[in-house]
Amino acid sequence: MRKLLFAAAPLLTLCATLCALPRIAQAQAYPTKPLRLVVPFPAGGGTDIISRTLGERLAAELGQPVVIDNRPGAGTVIGTDNVAKSAPDGYSLLMATFAHAVNPALQSKLPYSTAQSFAPVALVGRSPNVMVVNPAKPFKSVADVLAYAKANPGKLSYGSFGNGTSAHLAGELFKSLAKVDLVHVPYKGSAPALTDLLGGQIDVMFTTVASVAQYIKGERLRALAVTSSTRSAAYPNLPTLAESGVPGYAAESWYGLYVPAGTPAPIIKRLNEAVHAAVKTEAFKSRIEEEGLMVSNGPPDELARYVHAEEARWQRVVTEAKIKAD
Repeated sequence: MRKLLFAAAPLLTLCATLCALPRIAQAQAYPTKPLRLVVPFPAGGGTDIISRTLGERLAAELGQPVVIDNRPGAGTVIGTDNVAKSAPDGYSLLMATFAHAVNPALQSKLPYSTAQSFAPVALVGRSPNVMVVNPAKPFKSVADVLAYAKANPGKLSYGSFGNGTSAHLAGELFKSLAKVDLVHVPYKGSAPALTDLLGGQIDVMFTTVASVAQYIKGERLRALAVTSSTRSAAYPNLPTLAESGVPGYAAESWYGLYVPAGTPAPIIKRLNEAVHAAVKTEAFKSRIEEEGLMVSNGPPDELARYVHAEEARWQRVVTEAKIKAD
């Protein structure tokens, strides 16, 4: 019996090698057709702009078109699930954002596993949000906001793009760390929230740089601080919230590229290298300069570690604030 087993071993190894050959050949030839980059947001938003800019540069690096496929809905779940259920061949990519790390805390029954349904490719970059107020309000600094909020609990309001969005959770983190009571006003998207902030119906917003850059430049909104742990290259004179009286505060937007789990490692390596080359080009840098995006050049594991830490941090905020998805 032992002789039979020993005799079969080389045959089994040969069979395994032969079975793997098509996948190896596929990875070596990759890519041979257009790629699809799924953006789980509507066209025209910040994530869409970043994705299209990256897609153009990836196409140049890979020698194949990169088609942007906008699949919004259900807090990014629809587009994300589409990629989770796509073939693991390197031709379906997902542009993940803040929501990817927060959805497990907000939604108990996702149709995919954020930990097991995807393979990380690259952390494309991170960018700060910014705390802004209407310049007609008497707030010239974060200290002014804190002093008023502590003297007038529940009198200040902050707007967001909806329950569970980055703007909402950034505000809840501010409330928790600063120990102040602000009223959350959720909107259905950024446009109505910004309209009311510009009109003075709400007092504060914690939002992406891209969404308010034009208003800050035109002095229609006043920026008080950035939400990241370090100052932003886009606004070097703005302090961080941690510097401004809220120690430990850090909240940022990020963009990360994923493929379906099971995608061959050589393909992931090729995509990772292409992303790194793409974000270093002047064409990419000039397009995202206003966003204040800090590009990354790490291996796939960098994205996995980063998102794992984000999940843990926002799980605590969601639980403590009893936040539910819309």
